[in-house]
Amino acid sequence: MITTALVSRLSTADERLSNLVRSNGFAEWKRRVEGVGGCARPVRLAGSSAVQAGDGSALSQFEGMIFTACGNRREAVCAACSARYAADTFQLVRAGLTGGKSVPETVSEHVRVFATLTAPSFGKVHNQPRTRSGKYRPCTGCGEYHHDADPRLGMPADPASYDYIGAVLWQAHCTELWRRFTIAAARHLAAALGIPAGQLKNHLRISYAKVAEYQRRGLVHFHAVVRVDGPDGPDTRPPSGVTEELLCSVVRSAAASVRVSSPESDAVGTRELVWGEQVDAEPIAPHASGDVDALVHDRKVAGYIAKYATKGTGATSGVDSRIRNEASIEDLDVSEHHKTMIAVSWWLGGLPEFEALNLRRWAHMLGFRGHFLTKSRRYSVTFGALRSARTEHRQAEQLAALGITDTDTVTVVADWAMTGIGYHSDAEREFAAAIATRHLTRTAGKENAA
Repeated sequence: MITTALVSRLSTADERLSNLVRSNGFAEWKRRVEGVGGCARPVRLAGSSAVQAGDGSALSQFEGMIFTACGNRREAVCAACSARYAADTFQLVRAGLTGGKSVPETVSEHVRVFATLTAPSFGKVHNQPRTRSGKYRPCTGCGEYHHDADPRLGMPADPASYDYIGAVLWQAHCTELWRRFTIAAARHLAAALGIPAGQLKNHLRISYAKVAEYQRRGLVHFHAVVRVDGPDGPDTRPPSGVTEELLCSVVRSAAASVRVSSPESDAVGTRELVWGEQVDAEPIAPHASGDVDALVHDRKVAGYIAKYATKGTGATSGVDSRIRNEASIEDLDVSEHHKTMIAVSWWLGGLPEFEALNLRRWAHMLGFRGHFLTKSRRYSVTFGALRSARTEHRQAEQLAALGITDTDTVTVVADWAMTGIGYHSDAEREFAAAIATRHLTRTAGKENAA
């Protein structure tokens, strides 16, 4: 039912937007916002730029204000910049699967697997187990059946016995577990091939791209593309003895072998941290150039990783910014389970033995201190290279509009200073959000058509 209060709010919003559209300078402001795709919190810059010919004469000049995108990867913070980050992630991951972006296309014929490594159990949680045919089974935590939107999913069945300290310490050390996993994987592969571990680099290289995804219980698990190349990286083929089955076996055995000990603590003791029992490794079938079915599979894998690279904790917007003081934790708009993980992170962060973990800085991330997306150096192109290519393309377009095709004969001189971040009013934020929605809809339409 539409209430009087709702009508009043809608009328006020319409009036704000109407005033914005009729204001002086609206067209220029709109152009700036469209230039950053409707970024939710653009950085405002004031200054000037000029395009100069080789003899120093000015070909083009501009003085005033511009916007530059915030660049935040999180969808909950800025949908526009998150979409751009996801697109770059997709290109980065797919280049390592099918080639392109300076990676040879022959890399698509190398042995690759899609691996998932999870956290161990720290207590029973409400879940939705299924049979092989897809039928729901009773929850292992409480014995009931849960629907998809049940808020209890992922929450401890018995919060009093849940090991929150162990969960936070595992989260704080999971990137070190991953590092040790990659070392162990190389050693296990060398042993399987009968190659001394110290000589493995003379025969092959293991490359990867991984993304962290939060589960409902507030703990991350890692999805990764793991690829085996020859000794010189993606330009060379791996040894013939490396098979999909062997690499899948190595992923599982390496994950089971690694462990990390948390710092010694009189308050909580020392924990031995390991990967969970659920370790999946699925082959990504090698294919020759032009194999459409395999290309579609590769595209799905890249899209899957790109999707989770832009997600937050899944604990609602209350953890999109850092915790400034302990008192604010109680007021966060998150579940009691996630609130407890944040509180435990804050408490552990105050103990001197855990100072190096910097847990208070990362309490809002439930103790996770790593990057959401990482890759080995030789896996594929870098984010920096993708962004540089995009910048060069835009500069070339701008110079072409001035009739300049030889970019080696011109110099771009710029002098900018930051004047603020974000918009000045609710009307500006609402209009920018509408621009972002339109931009994202058009982009999605083009991708679907392709």
